[in-house]
Amino acid sequence: MIRVRQVKIPITLDNDDFIYKKLSKMLKCKITDYRIIKKSIDARDKNNILYIYEFDVSVNNENLVIKKNKRRDIFISEFEDYKISVTGSILLKDRPIIVGSGPAGLFCAYMLSYLGFRPIVLERGEKIEDRVNTVSEFFSSNKLNLNSNIQFGEGGAGTFSDGKLNTLTKDSFNRQKKVFEIFVENGAPEEIMYLNKPHIGTDILRKVIINIRNKIISMGGEFRYNSCVTDFIINDNKISGVIVNDSYKLKSNVVVLAIGHSARDTFYKLNERGVLMRPKNFAVGVRIEHPRVMIDESQYGDSYKMLGSSSYKLTYKTLSGRSVYSFCMCPGGFVVNASSENNMLCVNGMSNYLRDEVNSNSALVVNVTTDDFNNQLFGGLEFQRELEKKAYQEGCGLIPIQLYDDFVNNKTTEMLGEVIPNTKGGYSFANLNNIFPKYICDALQEAIPAFGKRIDGFDRGDAVLLGVESRTSSPIVIVRDDFFLSSIKGLYPCGEGAGYAGGITTAAIDGIKICEAIASLYKV
Repeated sequence: MIRVRQVKIPITLDNDDFIYKKLSKMLKCKITDYRIIKKSIDARDKNNILYIYEFDVSVNNENLVIKKNKRRDIFISEFEDYKISVTGSILLKDRPIIVGSGPAGLFCAYMLSYLGFRPIVLERGEKIEDRVNTVSEFFSSNKLNLNSNIQFGEGGAGTFSDGKLNTLTKDSFNRQKKVFEIFVENGAPEEIMYLNKPHIGTDILRKVIINIRNKIISMGGEFRYNSCVTDFIINDNKISGVIVNDSYKLKSNVVVLAIGHSARDTFYKLNERGVLMRPKNFAVGVRIEHPRVMIDESQYGDSYKMLGSSSYKLTYKTLSGRSVYSFCMCPGGFVVNASSENNMLCVNGMSNYLRDEVNSNSALVVNVTTDDFNNQLFGGLEFQRELEKKAYQEGCGLIPIQLYDDFVNNKTTEMLGEVIPNTKGGYSFANLNNIFPKYICDALQEAIPAFGKRIDGFDRGDAVLLGVESRTSSPIVIVRDDFFLSSIKGLYPCGEGAGYAGGITTAAIDGIKICEAIASLYKV
């Protein structure tokens, strides 16, 4: 097929008939079929918003067409597919264990099952069907299940998010393509294969994860829920198994550690067992809510009704040198109480597939570095915890919220403006200045007016700030070598919690990488 890039289509003419005519004119021949490879929006000129496409096009004589069209954006497309096989020589006697069923653990389990390794997945939380009910009960009653909540349970924290799949990672091995194919095969929208900013939505993602689980089971994998790994069996610097729920042993010389960044108790246990770790930089801040229509109109002008909910990405460097940036933007979504420890509170964003809720929200976060905690291993983790304790206290157990004007004036909010918080879980008026160190508040107050110059109304006085956004990424890296092994032989750190991913897609890709490493060493 012939690859054609940078095909510009006016949003009012985005239909099959026009695309056929456009491609035929560009290639100077009749085309027989086409397939979308990429699709993005160019909204720089709000009076002429365009879709930018990349296509694979079928024609009768490819070589002749290429000779007639000597352009960089027209060329013969290469077949792109992901390949994996077992090349290891060491017989693996016990089934591999995967700790955690977030994206990293699920995709590692999927590929290991495909190769015949029959992994056992240990998940401290509940399966999706039960977890959804538990989380819904938490939103209404504020009664927290410590092992099954927004952070823990089948599918990981991403299950109650926007289901965003965009990543800046280069995909030279076609692992990302494989991840998306698995998602689509199990019920995700086919458009994720080509959209520039693909997302699944939390409502659809839950069904997709159930299908992926059932596929893994059909290939020989096994899931054990409500099964928290509470210790690791290590002999002669080698893993030989795990302790589950402080009650029984499970033997294996291969353990994949896909725990997620909220498994703080596990980090402490790993440190006790001599697993090499180091602190890393991360970011903390707030969620901010605006009317969805305001964001959409600012981004797309009068065309916003045709284009659906808009996302944004904002960055700013303060005079002090701190970076402030938007993170995990959720168009037309909710802000959710994402707590996982008693008497602590953090928030996250969540959107359904349609992204049609009244507000759009995003995290606005400020970078913190290991120097802020004297490079202490658990300095960042305990900093997160301290913020979450203060948030819980400031909100009297509910999500603490404050209007932007009140935040600037260091005043507890007493009344809402036009922006009504759209939350899952209750909220209460608060003063977020009482939660953060002064340098975090100063950075946010410097950045938000700057963002208001880029998005009309972003710094409106009644924009709602909600705290705290503390789980942007893991504050710790579980060190691994070029063979993906930790300092303990047989123990494979994997995904976001281990410090090697930053979202659903990169976590899933890392899970595949771990499978490749295992399959290059072992056989069944």
